[in-house]
Amino acid sequence: MSFDWKGLVKSIAPTIGTALGGPLGGIAGVALTKALGLGDAAAKDETALAAAVQGASPDQLLLLKQADQEFALQMQKLGFENLEALEAIAAGDRANAREREIKTQDWTPKALGLAITLGFFGLLYFLLRHEPPTGSRDILNIMLGSLGSAWIGVVTYYFGSSAGSARKTELLSAASKP
Repeated sequence: MSFDWKGLVKSIAPTIGTALGGPLGGIAGVALTKALGLGDAAAKDETALAAAVQGASPDQLLLLKQADQEFALQMQKLGFENLEALEAIAAGDRANAREREIKTQDWTPKALGLAITLGFFGLLYFLLRHEPPTGSRDILNIMLGSLGSAWIGVVTYYFGSSAGSARKTELLSAASKP
């Protein structure tokens, strides 16, 4: 099972975690790498970020929380008032991508989604049925983790993220209270 490092970041540092999935992901990645004591190049390497988040010490997690507060202030200075604004930007970005696909009838997203899905479940099936060669085990695990992360992106693209669902549940809960 792949490690949901973005989910962990979002639970500890919600502003950075929300921004990672949208157009401000680069800035959020830099804030994340600085908090974890990594170099700027690691901001573009999801495998390095996942390993750093998974192996973070309590002190690093505290630094991440502090970095989130600083990042929130920085975003406010840039005109993003709250998490809802960041999520709205990310949702708009996804909507624009979907609208583009409808208008252009581009087959590339569908083909990539299908290839990623077949690759992910095909590799899972292979690993369940066969003992991987000793020298290839680490590479296959890395590939499985990458395909798992990519598959989550495919599902999010085609079926939406859980952020909207969580917000809807929150609003329904608030509406049902007297």
